Amino acid sequence: MSLCNMKTLLAGARTDGKAIGAFNVGNMEMILGAVKAAEELNSPIIMQLAEKRLSHSPLDLMAPMMVNAAKHAKVDIAVHFDHGVSVQNISKVLEYGFTSVMFDGSLFPLKENILKTRDIISLAKRYGASVEGEIGVVGGNEGGTVDHIIEYTRPEDALTFFTEANPDALAIAIGNAHGNYAVAPKLRFDIVEETAKLVDAPLVLHGGTGLTEEDFKTAIRLGIKKVNIATSCYDALTLEAKNYLDRTPSPNYFGLNEAMIEGFYNRVKQHISLFNG
Repeated sequence: MSLCNMKTLLAGARTDGKAIGAFNVGNMEMILGAVKAAEELNSPIIMQLAEKRLSHSPLDLMAPMMVNAAKHAKVDIAVHFDHGVSVQNISKVLEYGFTSVMFDGSLFPLKENILKTRDIISLAKRYGASVEGEIGVVGGNEGGTVDHIIEYTRPEDALTFFTEANPDALAIAIGNAHGNYAVAPKLRFDIVEETAKLVDAPLVLHGGTGLTEEDFKTAIRLGIKKVNIATSCYDALTLEAKNYLDRTPSPNYFGLNEAMIEGFYNRVKQHISLFNG
């Protein structure tokens, strides 16, 4: 029980018919809350940091905390770099000990995405790390200022991408988007089902915030084995911090610290329980 490879966790999820929660963290309190929830439920998780969050969560501070928290956890935890686009930053996280990375080449033409993903896979292999690729464009944004328009994954393109690049996990776009949804999304579960039949790799769902329990259950049943959650947990932490400040006549840092951990922990725990069925 400790720091482990994402590929190993996802293989177990495929066998058990479950999905692994992948929780984006941005500070110490989030790390502590995520680990607390995982240990309490005796369930593995993926703890991840998105490249476009590095302006708020510096890599040289976050990476050592994340890796050490995983190493000392009572459950298996993979430490993952989410939506990596810079080879320089991907190289840095691998040096820090991250056990998996995502290369997001979804905005490139298919052939270029394949070639760039293969280069990242070659790099990651030197460190024994696994790689997640993406085909199709997930909507919204993952921490930047540009909103991406959803481009649904074509299952035949997913097969070509997997055959030629051979990533350890594959993120697909089925109408999902990063951040809070303005209206309820119309998810194309038929894309999940068809892609799962064609591609022998764990499928990944980004943009989990705002989806219903039934959405998650259906996606997992059809082949999703990694579910990314960020905004939902950030919002829970922020709300718990606000509640603490509102109800406390003389608030202090230590009480605020505990409130932030609790808010993040509670939301992570809810998601783990749901993804475990």
